Amino acid sequence: MPAQPKAILEKMLGTLGLPATVVEQKFGDDLLLDVQTDESGRLIGRQGQTLADLQYLVNRLLFQQDQTAPKVMVDVGGYRSQAREALVKKAKEAAEKVRRWGDAVELEPLNAFDRRIVHQALRDDPDIEAHSVEVDGTEKKVLILRPKPR
Repeated sequence: MPAQPKAILEKMLGTLGLPATVVEQKFGDDLLLDVQTDESGRLIGRQGQTLADLQYLVNRLLFQQDQTAPKVMVDVGGYRSQAREALVKKAKEAAEKVRRWGDAVELEPLNAFDRRIVHQALRDDPDIEAHSVEVDGTEKKVLILRPKPR
């Protein structure tokens, strides 16, 4: 039986006692589960950490059921889409600085999900390359943007 991402998330939210509606949408190659609830702050958490943890758990459960299941992104009240837009804007501004000055620019430490967003935003840029570098003592990595060698 194929994995049912929406059902998994709805069951998790129900178990947590959080009344919510989950809307499933295609998002490129991935799947977006948009949670609509009056208690969005509880699901988002500080700096989106609870939301990130919830997304991680949904993806782990899906992968256990079906290793070919698509990656699922969980959003609450448009939080991720707003954060994504801000992150893409910041990455493009940093890329413009690299292009203008020719020096490398380091972005703040990001989790894997956010680094993926930046890599996707800049992958078609002919002048900029992005590298992830570990930050000692954390699970996060910084992205260093620099000019592509010619």
